[in-house]
Amino acid sequence: MMFLSQFQALFPFPSCFSRTFVFLVFVVLYCHDDSEAVLVLPKNETIPAVFVFGDSIVDPGNNNNLPTIAKGNFLPYGRDFKGGPSGRFSNGKVPSDLIAEEFGVKDLVPAYLDPKVTLKDLLTGVSFASGAAGYDPLTAKTANVISMSGQLELFKECIKKIEAAVGEERTATIVSKAIYIVCTGSNDVSNTYFLTPFRRPHYDINAYSDFVAGYASQFLQDLYGLGARRIGLLGLPPIGCVPSQRTLGGGKNRDCYEAENQLASAYNAKLSGVIDNLKTVFTLPGTKLIFLDIYYPLLSLIENPGKYGFEVATVGCCGTGLIEASVFCNPASIPLSCKDASKYVFWDGYHPSEKAYKILTPSIINMHLKEFF
Repeated sequence: MMFLSQFQALFPFPSCFSRTFVFLVFVVLYCHDDSEAVLVLPKNETIPAVFVFGDSIVDPGNNNNLPTIAKGNFLPYGRDFKGGPSGRFSNGKVPSDLIAEEFGVKDLVPAYLDPKVTLKDLLTGVSFASGAAGYDPLTAKTANVISMSGQLELFKECIKKIEAAVGEERTATIVSKAIYIVCTGSNDVSNTYFLTPFRRPHYDINAYSDFVAGYASQFLQDLYGLGARRIGLLGLPPIGCVPSQRTLGGGKNRDCYEAENQLASAYNAKLSGVIDNLKTVFTLPGTKLIFLDIYYPLLSLIENPGKYGFEVATVGCCGTGLIEASVFCNPASIPLSCKDASKYVFWDGYHPSEKAYKILTPSIINMHLKEFF
């Protein structure tokens, strides 16, 4: 039996900046050349790989062969992606690809479970992310996808494969010098807390934020225990302002679903606190933990679309744009879909368009670049 929460478990972004930051985003929009990395790394520093964990914001296709409705390996997904649909929940590239590109590692981060993944892919990084996952174990279980703990198990398997190919010493260097991106949590808010009856009767917003923050902390500790040292943790977006949540909880005017935004903000505060606490615990040389806020940068695009070259911010490009995502954004949606996704902040009812990602990702990474080294 399919749960409605599976339908919503698609977003996960998948967390107030000054006027200076807004200007920076504007500059990135008009000046960023996406054909090559724009970052200038510190002297004598190189990034050998980018490893990614999380949900559909950074899932390039790990869900393709899972028995779940949280998939995007069919048109119109990938219609602007070289090679067509890949399992990425967007019209083109997703943040994991753009982050690897920014750091000069490679253009695309493949799914670890892609049958075509190569040794070279493993050596330079893969994504273990699974669309519809969250820190709350119930989130992935309800959607029948790979939990965060399950993603760590895949990473352990990956490390063993790399060791078998290049030896322990080189593997240790790759693991310790790589960039790690963790991006999840939105599904905990929109699906597990607000849609299903399992958590809300037992936790208010503050208590649930504490509950999931505990799982986030344990995930980071386990990742650190496996050798990760440069870890960027993305916060939650204003999930109540994505098209599907406006439709479901924003009333007749489709305003932002403020209750979800309140929980997302509380969640972000707790995640930031987790980072601060773990900085006092993770003391091995080269350890860097960074909280990457996405809430206000994305909110700026939503509230001021014209400033960034967009025309539409309250509906997605796919289908009617009101609610379609994952299997509900499918070939039957094509006749109703927009002609030019670059005019839309959102590709579907849950996920930003490639253009939105290309504005947000470089600016956020640039802001925090020095913190990774």
